[in-house]
Amino acid sequence: SGLVLVKNPHLDLMEEDVLYHLDLGTKTHNLPAMFGDIKFVCVGGSPNRMRAFAQFMHRELGLGDAEDVADICAGSDRYAMYRAGPVLSISHGMGIPSISIMLHELIKLLHHAKCRDVTIIRIGTSGGLGIEAGSVVITDTAVDSSFQPRFEQVVLGDVVVRSTQLDKDLAEELLACSKDIPDFPTLIGHTMCTYDFYEGQGRLDGALCSFSSEKKLAYLRRAYDAGVRNIEMESTAFAALCGMCGLKGESRHFHLA
Repeated sequence: SGLVLVKNPHLDLMEEDVLYHLDLGTKTHNLPAMFGDIKFVCVGGSPNRMRAFAQFMHRELGLGDAEDVADICAGSDRYAMYRAGPVLSISHGMGIPSISIMLHELIKLLHHAKCRDVTIIRIGTSGGLGIEAGSVVITDTAVDSSFQPRFEQVVLGDVVVRSTQLDKDLAEELLACSKDIPDFPTLIGHTMCTYDFYEGQGRLDGALCSFSSEKKLAYLRRAYDAGVRNIEMESTAFAALCGMCGLKGESRHFHLA
């Protein structure tokens, strides 16, 4: 049916579902009227970037003054949300815990709004691996720090492992679209997701560092040989949650120099 799924039987027993960190709820807002026609959701770390993206989409879709875009989640200081026609633009902060909270509430929002056939795309910056600075990496599979396509979540003391495969057809479609934009070299590859920006990504400039530059380079070579082309901190949670709830998802990253 194309509906966004929730896999939580407890929700049906609740009189009201409050989306705490989005400052929205099923009793306080008419979610189908506000969001029922959403077809694309684009998420990224920074509130300012997602506002700029919403303004860009506003202009591209000919919707009038782009300065008029308002933060739908202005009552919360956790995330920012904007819309431009059928496109929703939302910030998710940094790291798996932050994007996970946002995605749980976003998925429930789309479910309550009775949205159908929604495509979700994460747009972010990342560290590239063996690629030209300024390249765009379209993720085919998100992998963990051991280069495995999995997202591990501890639930009531048990480790639950979920798949992190993203939509291959969507990845190929985005790659085809990139042919019309010659300014950015674009490729498909694995994205490695870490729990940390410094030690987890092999950086030598954190407050702690227990490895040599030689060990760092050897690790990054193993990652490259495993198909990894960029590194960030959200993709495994993004892929796992979207896949389980019926969202056609993809992740695009700009490799910063």
